[in-house]
Amino acid sequence: MKVVLFCGGLGTRIRDYSENVPKPMVPVGHHPILWHVMQFYHHYGHSDFVLCLGYKANVIKQWFLDYRPAIHSDFTISEHGTRVEILGEAQADWRATLVDTGIWRNIGQRLMAVRRHVENEEMFLANYSDGLCDVDLPAMIDFFAASGKTACFLAVQPNFSYHLVDFGENGQVRAFKTSHDSETWINGGYFIFRPRIFDYMRPGEELVVEPFQRLIDDGELVAYRHRGFWASMDTLKDKQLLEDMLEKGKTPWLPWTKERNRA
Repeated sequence: MKVVLFCGGLGTRIRDYSENVPKPMVPVGHHPILWHVMQFYHHYGHSDFVLCLGYKANVIKQWFLDYRPAIHSDFTISEHGTRVEILGEAQADWRATLVDTGIWRNIGQRLMAVRRHVENEEMFLANYSDGLCDVDLPAMIDFFAASGKTACFLAVQPNFSYHLVDFGENGQVRAFKTSHDSETWINGGYFIFRPRIFDYMRPGEELVVEPFQRLIDDGELVAYRHRGFWASMDTLKDKQLLEDMLEKGKTPWLPWTKERNRA
């Protein structure tokens, strides 16, 4: 199944990095966050990617052109550097179509710009390029396929340190709630679409605004609720959280590490 990744945003809330590199290239450990997202999909057998580029598109293109498996693996080198033997498991073999969809376009416009690459698919996956999670992707796909609907997104509970306020009359506070014990859900990305999603889109529209409202009106939008790990790298604080988890060997967004730990 093809995977569309939206990689064109300016990343204004993580400006210290994004002035030099586009947000998908901001590193988490030794790899850009885009690598982590692509590894997640590859693990489940989805390795045909369509990348919607925009801000600093040339940086992402150059990363792919320079990509060498040995850089991301242990290896043995011999014959004066002409022979390289990869040690351990082989690196992911992706097929990536890189499309410059413009700097100032929104997500809906970017998806429309790559329509020809996915419109003949029975279903296709899509995602932002800055969110990591440990959802059971095959189960989510099965849920969507059984629904027969046009679109699905991953619903997650917001991971923030603020308290939600429950008001009574005259401003009286009835309770403080954390996001984890409430029934507050947000769009966590990780979309699945049938090609008829394009019938609900109009030029210039943001994907999750007007098109999603039309889907709702027609009963064609479903959400897959996920209570497990989910994190979006919007700020430097978010990046540091992911870095800290990686340094401790806690990478739930890389499915094979969870499987290894269970074994």
